[in-house]
Amino acid sequence: MAVAKKPTKKILISQPRPEGAKSPYYDLATKFNLSIDFYPFISVEGIPSKDFRKQKIDISQFTAVIFTSRNAIDHFFRICEEMKVSVSQDTKYFCITESVALYLQKFILYRKRKVFYGADGHNKSLFDVINKHKDNEKFLYPCSESFDSEITNWLKSNKCEFATPVLYKVVSNNIKEVIAKNYDIICFFTPGAIKSLKENFPRYKQNETKIAIFGANTIKAAEDAKLSIDIKAPLPQTPSMVSALEKFLKEKPKKIAKKV
Repeated sequence: MAVAKKPTKKILISQPRPEGAKSPYYDLATKFNLSIDFYPFISVEGIPSKDFRKQKIDISQFTAVIFTSRNAIDHFFRICEEMKVSVSQDTKYFCITESVALYLQKFILYRKRKVFYGADGHNKSLFDVINKHKDNEKFLYPCSESFDSEITNWLKSNKCEFATPVLYKVVSNNIKEVIAKNYDIICFFTPGAIKSLKENFPRYKQNETKIAIFGANTIKAAEDAKLSIDIKAPLPQTPSMVSALEKFLKEKPKKIAKKV
């Protein structure tokens, strides 16, 4: 007879606490009697406009922008405002996921004819969308200092005209005291958060901790870091981290029962 595994009680979200009193994470905590903590594993620092000018990139000369994160969106429009650059209403936006695309509503009048996103959060699906529109477009790929080379390699191989303005840098936070609380599940959303874990704990041992990952690039970073991934999103049935966690929590008692 197998020994039943301990129930999931403590979950760590490696992001800032949601603003306001309402969040699907709070509903999840109530439904499954969980303790859910939020602590950002990384800090994002914007590149000053005076440093951006040194890159000699004229934003107004580009007709399309590729976004792989909300941070990229925030700092793209921040730089535009600081430098008094008026972004054309005809600019097209290509986003890694629908949630990133919807975040654009904070800055632009959202119209589907100029906002596009991949089907499943993977680079390949993003490339499939860009491929339909790449002719006669000049692409900007706003990024951090450690940008995704797979995207730039695709743009090069498809003979696209593009530039990669570095608009922000990702800094690892001190998370030693947080990890010491021994969470049952830790949720990651960016490669930078995985990097932060490894920088804080070069010899990190996962043991019984379950790892939840959102996004294809974060999954790759976790695999490269030799982490065992237990929960993945987005997938067709689990488009968000909350839905992926809920599916895992519902299935876990069944898995234990089968082993007994």
